[in-house]
Amino acid sequence: MYRYDSYDQRLVEERAEQFADQVRRYRRGEIGEDEFKQLRLRNGLYLQRHAYMLRVAIPYGLLSSRQMRRLAHIARRYDRGYGHFTTRQNIQYNWPELDDVPDILRALAEVEMHAIQTSGNVVRNITADHLAGAAADEIADPRPYCELLRQWSTLHPEFSWLPRKFKIAITGATSDRAAIQFHDIGLQLLKDDAGRLGFKIWVGGGMGRMPVIGKVLREFLPREHILSYMESILRVYNLQGRRDNIHRARIKILVNALGIDSFRELVESEWRRISESTSSVSDAEFEYLGGFFAPLDYQRGRSTDAFQKRLSSNPFFADWIRHNTRDHKVPGYRIVTVSLKTPDVPPGDITGEQMDGLAELADRYSFGLIRASHDQNLVLADVNVADLPALWQGLSRLKLATANVGTLNDMICCPGLDFCSLANAGSLDVAAQVNEKFDELDYLYDLGEVQLKMSGCMNACGHHHVGHIGILGVDKRGEEYYQFTLGGSAGNDAALGERLGPAIAKNRVVEAIGDILEVYLARREEDEKFVETVRRIGITPFKERVYENHSPSAHRRESLAACA
Repeated sequence: MYRYDSYDQRLVEERAEQFADQVRRYRRGEIGEDEFKQLRLRNGLYLQRHAYMLRVAIPYGLLSSRQMRRLAHIARRYDRGYGHFTTRQNIQYNWPELDDVPDILRALAEVEMHAIQTSGNVVRNITADHLAGAAADEIADPRPYCELLRQWSTLHPEFSWLPRKFKIAITGATSDRAAIQFHDIGLQLLKDDAGRLGFKIWVGGGMGRMPVIGKVLREFLPREHILSYMESILRVYNLQGRRDNIHRARIKILVNALGIDSFRELVESEWRRISESTSSVSDAEFEYLGGFFAPLDYQRGRSTDAFQKRLSSNPFFADWIRHNTRDHKVPGYRIVTVSLKTPDVPPGDITGEQMDGLAELADRYSFGLIRASHDQNLVLADVNVADLPALWQGLSRLKLATANVGTLNDMICCPGLDFCSLANAGSLDVAAQVNEKFDELDYLYDLGEVQLKMSGCMNACGHHHVGHIGILGVDKRGEEYYQFTLGGSAGNDAALGERLGPAIAKNRVVEAIGDILEVYLARREEDEKFVETVRRIGITPFKERVYENHSPSAHRRESLAACA
């Protein structure tokens, strides 16, 4: 993985000291609330419903075991013993004290980490396919390009006050696991007919109150021009993006207002202009960055007798292998997903003790490296098949081996009303109800892949727009209600879910999910996934079933039956 040089290290150390001084001046009243807000946001510090929340950057989701141990220490020393992994491959702490934050930043700097630009109207954490470098369908490893863009965008003087926050994602595989079509800029590595490596570029995607699938800006850009082209896109947005309305300030609004053709003309014109004075990225620079992500020392030919014996004799281990591991590009290795979806724990949460334990397992079985995924899980990407039984036992002791990856209970869920000051409704308590209702693994396995994604407000931190089943919490005259969408996807078949109908009361949400699943089980064809059935038969059968059971007359019949 990338290692800091002396300039990187000095930057994050000085940044921590600068923020310490800003906190002192704020406490003395020398900095006003509004001014301090801009300073703290650019250091990842939010003010939530009950306390501050610190968001720590994990560039392209990659962590060393040393860094994971430091995150565990911070959870115990400065929070309430746990951290929360997000859909942007970051980790959040929900209870730090303001006066402790400089010490947290100093502790992060000691292990080459920081919280710079995890908030504010800046280029946020660059995200990537969480299987980068290990996936069997990969054309090129995106991580060197992520690192290039991270260094270019961090504290960039021209783009430190954009009209709105800006998010970039990169994939190097044929299957999109980074949701690139739902980012301000999405980049896909590919090769042209001559074998040159470059990027297909999407622009103007996003979720939130106005969800939009990104549009193709360029079919192919040679890789050496990536920085000048990105600069051209951001310059056009910085100059022409709206600043009068926070809800209309994202680049997707500008792209839709101008049209993709006119936006493309502006970008290409700017690119031609700056290309004359901006040098391209050299092959030597790409080779230098690629050296940090060189192939690991994979061991081949180890005996798998213990693995085969455990696989044939232990059905729980077999379920875990089937659902929580996947093919690796190197024969004899598997990619392991560590589920942070234990039924009695909020999705994405992990304790300090579990972080320490996982770091130890990563050192033993996965080259000391851990990845954070967009699904609020963690990944040990390079595990020898011979080590899988021992790894499974270790994860089981940590309660991190729930064999539910890809099932209904592997849900994405934002913190909702429990923490977030923007939320309209709870999400964690609804997630708990879902886990309690649908707790039979055999039933979940029979359902197959069902992506349930839930947000407590229209800002869509839970990515509900692209869930196979999406749930959005709304406020109706002071009561919590939930809107359903069906058929969304963040992958190659990018789609926004179609709204099912009127919002449903909180005490009916789990029942509505059950109705939807029953329609699927009754109408699916052989080997047909949930989202495929939705797209084939349309939304009407699901709508009829849900609202037949949730109509006012149905509620009255239920009340009369209870009285009788």
